[in-house]
Amino acid sequence: MFHYDTRRQRADFFEEEVGLETTLKRPIINTRDEPHADARKYRRLHVIVGDANPSQVSTFLKVGTTALVLALIEDDAFPREIEFAAPVASMRHVSHDMTLREALPLADGTTITALEVQWELFDLARKWVEEKGTDLVGGPVADMVLQRWEQVLATLERDPMELADQLDWVAKYRLLDGYRERHGLDWNDARLRAMDIQYADMRPGKGLAWRVGLEELVSDDEARLAMTEPPHDTRAFFRGKCIKHFPEQVVAANWDSLVFDVGAESLRRVPMMEPMRGTAAHVGTLFDECDSAVELLRRLGS
Repeated sequence: MFHYDTRRQRADFFEEEVGLETTLKRPIINTRDEPHADARKYRRLHVIVGDANPSQVSTFLKVGTTALVLALIEDDAFPREIEFAAPVASMRHVSHDMTLREALPLADGTTITALEVQWELFDLARKWVEEKGTDLVGGPVADMVLQRWEQVLATLERDPMELADQLDWVAKYRLLDGYRERHGLDWNDARLRAMDIQYADMRPGKGLAWRVGLEELVSDDEARLAMTEPPHDTRAFFRGKCIKHFPEQVVAANWDSLVFDVGAESLRRVPMMEPMRGTAAHVGTLFDECDSAVELLRRLGS
């Protein structure tokens, strides 16, 4: 509900509920078993319905609410299953229903609206966090997600157009509708189609999303810093620091391994199968103590 596509709605391109493909007969849930980690411990849940959003608030809610709902699922904290009679069709209906009040059929013969689904999920997540605390999912960020989630739902219920500074679909609709009215255009006019695409252009001087006053949660300086400074609490720290300190020796960098060329007869591969190892607490001092990739690999081997 928060993540409408920045061009044509992504929901229009889905055909299956579950499947192995990502382009043909695109499914909501992709079952490719590719955990990018130790397969004995981890599985990958590949949900491909989320759109790319210029709006930081949309992205924050998309990731944050998904994390909370997954925590509820893992803890078996749902008092009832919300099973749609036709999930793909329901997703498309929601994507085109700007009121969010269209009745969607459930498998048990009842109906529910998009807003009702969201309110039910929000209430469950809030109660779960109150009982379990935030340590299990996101720490203090969980409270921030709940606060913004509730505020956005309440505003959607009152008037979605009030969220033009927070949600992409509202911002883009107001932009296109305003231009259409000023110039007396039909919705199928080629100029509106061009604006539709230009909305999400990533170039600040070209993209329309950067001109409509979207709320920022992260400053430009913070975003630029994140391009070179990895998070300290995952294996991304080790990967990022290796690339920064030894760029000439790192010949390949993947989710679960790094490959070094230190002039030996064969390349050296360093596995990173555990996402929570390679943190600043775990290997941070190595980069202060090792002057070369050779020394780093020696220390790691010992």
